Amino acid sequence: MIIQNLGKHIKIIFLIISLLILLKIEDVMAVEKDNLIYLDLKDGRVTIEAKPDIAPNHVKRIKELVSEGFYDGIVFHRVIDNFMAQTGDPTGTGMGGSDKPDLKAEFSNAQHKRGAVSMARSSNPNSANSQFFICFEDALYLDGQYTVWGQVIEGMEYVDMIKKGNGDNGMVENPDKIIKMELAK
Repeated sequence: MIIQNLGKHIKIIFLIISLLILLKIEDVMAVEKDNLIYLDLKDGRVTIEAKPDIAPNHVKRIKELVSEGFYDGIVFHRVIDNFMAQTGDPTGTGMGGSDKPDLKAEFSNAQHKRGAVSMARSSNPNSANSQFFICFEDALYLDGQYTVWGQVIEGMEYVDMIKKGNGDNGMVENPDKIIKMELAK
């Protein structure tokens, strides 16, 4: 009888511990709402988790520009199939940016895996401003050369639907646009 009751108590304790562990894991995995950015495309909503722990100045800049409505209506001017979709240039040429100063690179060990969101720049590593790209596929050869500031956590299928460009440069005729980009509330 005592052994039988002890077995029940052990099962209950095990169940409680298991639930506590699951709750803790869920807690750790929860994304801070302050770091969610919504990117509305013609086919659906993309959710980006910003990573201020690895690129604080770039995340701050992106959030500032999003708050100002800077990205709303901006085209994906360079889209290369099986590589990436680039946006953030108000001129649509790949040569423009915001009126804010360029940012110093914040390279990290973050990888350019599928869904990585990274800053575009010129050949100068400290020239990122407002343009960014989303990787369609892993592009690990970019690691340590471009600042990764976020990761698509939902809606990557909509990124995959962005109209692709022609040729090696990926310039797009009649490109898709960002309908709206906003911070989670």
